[in-house]
Amino acid sequence: MKKLVIQLPCYNEAQTLGLVLSSLPKSIQGIDLIETLVIDDGSQDATVHIAKSHGVHHVVRSIRNQGLARAFMAGVEKSLQVGADIIVNLDADNQYCVEDIPKLIQPILAGKADIVVGERPISDREDFSLAKKLLQKIGSWVVRKASRTKVPDAPSGFRAFSYQAAMRLNVFSEYTYTLETIIQAGLNNMAVISVPIRTNPSTRSSRLVKNSLDYVKRSAIVIVLVFATYRPFRFFAYPGVVFLFAGMLLGIRFVYYFLRGYGQGHIQSIVLSALLIGIGAFFIIVGIVTELIAVNRKLLEKIDRRVQELVSGRKE
Repeated sequence: MKKLVIQLPCYNEAQTLGLVLSSLPKSIQGIDLIETLVIDDGSQDATVHIAKSHGVHHVVRSIRNQGLARAFMAGVEKSLQVGADIIVNLDADNQYCVEDIPKLIQPILAGKADIVVGERPISDREDFSLAKKLLQKIGSWVVRKASRTKVPDAPSGFRAFSYQAAMRLNVFSEYTYTLETIIQAGLNNMAVISVPIRTNPSTRSSRLVKNSLDYVKRSAIVIVLVFATYRPFRFFAYPGVVFLFAGMLLGIRFVYYFLRGYGQGHIQSIVLSALLIGIGAFFIIVGIVTELIAVNRKLLEKIDRRVQELVSGRKE
């Protein structure tokens, strides 16, 4: 029996939550059971009341606002606990057309994907400024390069996860899960694809993006931290090699002048050479140590998945 859990992270979404819940599909071909889950991230309005009045199957509540990333992971953990085979995540602001959920989960049902990301028609969105459209394209390009995936709309929150993919998710950021989960999935060799989806007119401004500069800064930090976490040796060794190479060039320069009898006038070269070589060696050593730590982390994650499987009685 295939079970789909549709989760909606919410923070003061009473105005639009009811509309989204009432529009959710009641049946989907290939799915035997559909359940809904609302994650209340410390809302101060009637979000929970609206959720319960619409017959939501599960509600996860947080006393205070934890942020979108934590709300998302709380939903994933609850979805796995209640036996989800597929998890669909969407925003509660009615941004996405929920009629596209069957299209979103089809690649997972067909065994062609672990994660499916809904690609919004960004270029056609009149409520998106030119600067926002440009930032979306640049950000998605950076994520594609970092994750080795082909996702054209990385910030999209309308996405589906297989049970196997959800079991392997570990979001560290408190800002957003969208970029991190794609990079993490790509670096872990999961199958990540996109499908075009439709959107509805915007009902409010984004709470996640305060301004363009803040979005770029936070997104860059997420990308760097995730890459350092999952590819630590490359992250540290590449700059280490650059420092080593620069130091060796200066050392060769000093030797050249020394052999010609001008060594005393180029002492600064050998000093700087030794410094750069030392820095390069330090970076490479740090890369080796962090790579060993990363291997240990992967083993712990594997053990954690096995424990969860034993508790739930399910296997990947």
